[in-house]
Amino acid sequence: MDLRIFTEPQQGATYAEILRAAQATEAAGYDGFFRSDHYLAMGIPGEPGPTDAWTTLSALAVQTERVKLGTLVTSATFRLPGPLAIAVAQADQMSGGRIEFGLGAGWFEVEHKGYGIPFPPIGERFERLAEQLEITTGLWATPAGETYSFSGKHYTLTDSPALPKPARPIPVIVGGMGRKQTPALAARFATEFNVPFAPLDKAAAQFERVAKACTDAGRDPADMVLSVAHTVLIGNTDAEVIARGATYNLPEEYVRINPLAGSTAQIVDAIGQWREKTGVSRVYVQIQDVKDIEQIDLFAAEVAPQLA
Repeated sequence: MDLRIFTEPQQGATYAEILRAAQATEAAGYDGFFRSDHYLAMGIPGEPGPTDAWTTLSALAVQTERVKLGTLVTSATFRLPGPLAIAVAQADQMSGGRIEFGLGAGWFEVEHKGYGIPFPPIGERFERLAEQLEITTGLWATPAGETYSFSGKHYTLTDSPALPKPARPIPVIVGGMGRKQTPALAARFATEFNVPFAPLDKAAAQFERVAKACTDAGRDPADMVLSVAHTVLIGNTDAEVIARGATYNLPEEYVRINPLAGSTAQIVDAIGQWREKTGVSRVYVQIQDVKDIEQIDLFAAEVAPQLA
């Protein structure tokens, strides 16, 4: 089971605090360090303010050595696809080939209003997501010395030199609970499909839809890495775990379906059930407070060894 730390820096973190968490993640033996791509905190003030995902990851690329780095997930509403492809490819070069690229349609309207970012209707957001996936992967895959052109409903590229190239083919992550478009996009473009914060039965059903979309597209479903993301809430009693969740404004009903909530023994058992019933091979261990190095170390010391 691959284990990756997943952080939410928009909730309040400086770059120095993010760096400390990333280096602690690497030292503890995790496979990756990922972050959200948001510009506004949710439910709290979020001071000292947001940090840009790709600025952060580019810096981490040269201040870490081993862990995979990426977004879960970049919002397609935030950046134009050509400049985004350049930024991600450059970060991959800087890291020596450790970047993984999650891309989604965008959903948090308030942050768009707060920073003057257009927020089109959901249908258009998915159209833009599909075009961005095609453009970014197309630019990276264009052979050296050739050009790339694309004409879509929302974006047009003409004779792009398709530079720079990443250090190696960048894994693409698609995720979410959309029943039709999301699985179809994953089947076309993704190397990994992620279901975040869903109960086991709903996650299993979504993975089945993704497998069918892969089969319909002529792709072997076994080629798709399946992953989940949940918030780690380690405690000795149910009351302690629920109280810990409440400090992050997490409702009790979510805590009770969360496989990463409970004692270390309960978490190990829950992850085993998820692996058996869904086929997941990767878990994103979400840390709500990027300063909570104790949870990073505790999970690595007491849970990870039992999942090897």
